Amino acid sequence: MRIVAYVGNNAKRFAELMTLFLKGEYRVTQRAAWPISYCVQNYPELVRPWYAQLFRKLEEPGAHDAVARNILRLLQFVEIPKRYHGKAMTICFDHITSVSSAPAIKACALTILQGLALHYPEIKPELKLIIEENWDQESPAFRSRARKLLKTLKI
Repeated sequence: MRIVAYVGNNAKRFAELMTLFLKGEYRVTQRAAWPISYCVQNYPELVRPWYAQLFRKLEEPGAHDAVARNILRLLQFVEIPKRYHGKAMTICFDHITSVSSAPAIKACALTILQGLALHYPEIKPELKLIIEENWDQESPAFRSRARKLLKTLKI
């Protein structure tokens, strides 16, 4: 939390933290992920110049779960630019259908898809089907988010 407080709304400090996250060694990247998501939760405008790099990082093979979890976590708190909607949907659908994705990653992916479904109502039936098919195998975190999603989207 001290790092989050230090960065605050300062774009230069946020850029330094993002550089560590995007280009640092494995352990540094992993440790920088958490404060980044909280900085963006507090100041969503900080992430505006970083979308392209964040989506590239999400698509990196072998990225640690902490990286995906915290990028998806921060994407819950922002309006994703339209040009990244397709990538965001693909990544989120891949995570919610993957047996190897961690419960927290799936929960964040559901929240992002909930927001995107407002722009693309045609994804609602597929989302509902995936939730129903996987309900019994999923974690309590997934089921809680899924229940809220289904209720909010009225599907």
